[in-house]
Amino acid sequence: MRISKIFNGCSDDTDVIIIYNRGEPVADLNFYYVTGLVHGGLFEGSYALVFRDGVKIITSKLEEQSASKGIGEVHIFSTAAERDELLRKLVGDAEKIGLNFSGITHGDFEKIKTLLGEREFVDVSAALLNARMTKDESEIKIIREAAKVASEVAEIMPEFMKEGIREYELAARLVYELLKRGAEDSAFTPIVAFGENSAEPHYFSGPRKLKRGDFVLLDFGARYKRYNSDITRTFVFGRASDEQKEIYETVLNAQKLGIEKIKSGMNGRDVDAAVRNLIDSTKYKGRFIHSTGHGLGLAVHDHVGLTSSHDLLLKEGMVLTVEPGIYIPGFGGVRIEDDVVVRKDHAEVLTTAPKDLIEI
Repeated sequence: MRISKIFNGCSDDTDVIIIYNRGEPVADLNFYYVTGLVHGGLFEGSYALVFRDGVKIITSKLEEQSASKGIGEVHIFSTAAERDELLRKLVGDAEKIGLNFSGITHGDFEKIKTLLGEREFVDVSAALLNARMTKDESEIKIIREAAKVASEVAEIMPEFMKEGIREYELAARLVYELLKRGAEDSAFTPIVAFGENSAEPHYFSGPRKLKRGDFVLLDFGARYKRYNSDITRTFVFGRASDEQKEIYETVLNAQKLGIEKIKSGMNGRDVDAAVRNLIDSTKYKGRFIHSTGHGLGLAVHDHVGLTSSHDLLLKEGMVLTVEPGIYIPGFGGVRIEDDVVVRKDHAEVLTTAPKDLIEI
């Protein structure tokens, strides 16, 4: 199914797609997508050769046991020379070869050309991206588990919010609680922002101490079997002021509206417009300064999502975030984020932590 989706986006005469996974910091997530190798193994310096009738994996002895958990035919090398010879042999006389130009270095591209000689190399990055935009039920099952872990942690985090705790201390507790519940890792460096720092959407947790009256914004996710969840909840430490309540209720109403709008056939641009127009109809006009959501999957930002700058026809199986926010510099901000699956006539919400304003 995944292979057919990829080749449907390629020219009819593409013979094989070569995906080279160099490893961090140039890991190609498409390697894991086409091989199904989502649990264990680094697969640095490995190839996935995607043919119309199946996948062949070229990997090292280090990954021999891990590679057996995937869906491809496995070929093991001990030396770089053996790897090069396997690549030449398995590609055979294929003439038109697809490469993920957005996920390979120029040096690695030149090496492949040298190894394989005169062939036609074409960019299939768009075909790979488009295939990954809609998830099958096995992928959704994994993301649902990642969302469950993140939701459980979001629900218990108020227990650890004590006056004087620093942002980075709470962030450390957050990551610990994710791993304790089965996450392989945090999906990304968590955002823990107190008070005025919550007005910075991409803030990094620092030494700021928690004090009464602060907003507490937590934006984080769980990585589970290489797939990610992404959730944001905002709390008030102490009694919320009237202004804090108004900001929170505005964001919550906007987020609920966005989720209600999502269904197969809807345009992501229209979902963004509905959410943005609601916020802009209040005194907080212009304070929502990012897109309403993004695609979610093997990457935290898996593809373009709900934004005014892009036409995206929503299709069943897409997994998206819905995360409006209001940010007041010097005062603070509120963001509420959930992960949803696009279904035929509704959005299935995967993240389940409570969203009503919680005063701690």
